[in-house]
Amino acid sequence: MLMFTEVVAVAENERVVEIPEGVEVDVEGNDVEGYTITAKGPKGENTRKLKFRGIIIEKKDSKILVYSKEDKTRMKAMVGTFASHIRNLLKGVNEGFEYRLKVVYAHFPVKLRVEGDEVVIENFLGEKHPRRSKIVGRTQVRIEGSDIIVSGIDKEECGQTAANLEQTTRIKNLDTRIFQDGIYIVEKP
Repeated sequence: MLMFTEVVAVAENERVVEIPEGVEVDVEGNDVEGYTITAKGPKGENTRKLKFRGIIIEKKDSKILVYSKEDKTRMKAMVGTFASHIRNLLKGVNEGFEYRLKVVYAHFPVKLRVEGDEVVIENFLGEKHPRRSKIVGRTQVRIEGSDIIVSGIDKEECGQTAANLEQTTRIKNLDTRIFQDGIYIVEKP
């Protein structure tokens, strides 16, 4: 059993993505209107729309074939990009993605809580008003002491949520060598 999906380069303008066991994939569309790829796995269901004229995506047995008939550098790059998007889609529904962030403070203890689709950050640098960071899509956020775990099946949603947390506590108009408080990404998938 594959622990993660593997992209195999057959030719420069062709990639093969292996479908792991327990994951169902449906590919619909054509190279002019775009392809809709739907993956169902143990963690849930995810859909991705990919569109670039000249890139062909086909499902054959337990593999997804991404290729281009043209032999141009841009087409080769897009074939690799589409294969990576498909690989992330399959990995998300099979294993999921997890970002770890660390809360750092020197003088004022920061209080965190999840409130609906936002993370509320209180007492950051002793500020009276709380800062709010948006949770994107179906991402889950857990707070464990000074660690924040952002997890979900869509890599882009998880990454954007982690980036939102990091940017919300960005310090402006102060010397960043002295004021190093904030929330920082310490581990990416």
